[in-house]
Parts: sequence; C-alpha cells; structure tokens
Amino acid sequence: MDLESIVEEFARNVAAQTDAIMRGDRGKGGDKEAKRYIAAYKKLRDHGEAGRDALARLLTHSRMDVRVYAAGFLLGDRPEQALPVLREAAKGEGLIPFEASQALKYWDEGTWSLDVD
Repeated sequence: MDLESIVEEFARNVAAQTDAIMRGDRGKGGDKEAKRYIAAYKKLRDHGEAGRDALARLLTHSRMDVRVYAAGFLLGDRPEQALPVLREAAKGEGLIPFEASQALKYWDEGTWSLDVD
C-alpha cells in the first residue's frame, strides 16, 4: 500500500470515528475505527520521515478532527508543525477542541505521550 493510500485510510477512519461518536455509536463504530486509524499510523511510522511527511499533509485537511489527530500523532516528532494546529483547534468548543486542549495541556506539563505500540 502506498503512503497516500495509508494517509487516506487514516483520515477516513478518524472522520468515521468522530461521526460514530456524534451518533452515539462509540462502542461499536468508534472503537473499530480507532483501531483502523492507529493501524494506519503505525504503517506510516514504519516509513520513517517519508511517513511523517505524508501524515503532515493532513495538518491542512478540511476536517478539524483529522487535523487534530494528525497533529497529535506528529506532536512528539514535529512539535513545530503540530502545536499551531492544536492551538488553533483548542480555541473552539466541542469534542475535538477539547481533545486538542488536553493534548496541549499534557504537552505543556511534560506528561504527553503517544501510547500506540
């Protein structure tokens, strides 16, 4: 699978999880989609810098949830790219801005970590 397809899979599944949560279907749809975008992230991570470059393209995605999740996954390696996305999203209200603000809080405290191994 090429990097672009993996990036599309990541974005599609982040969006599907958010949509499932908003429908109140977190247990079935949301968890299944989360496993899929985490698997896509791991595939991208295995490609090193090229994978991170591919994921970074999502920092300008039309959906805020996709931007925020991409930023969260890039935060440890590319804070200079991820932090502005999270800061902008955190200005809003709702689930995704809350998640962005939580990531920023943990980053600022020095307790942020990505546990997807």
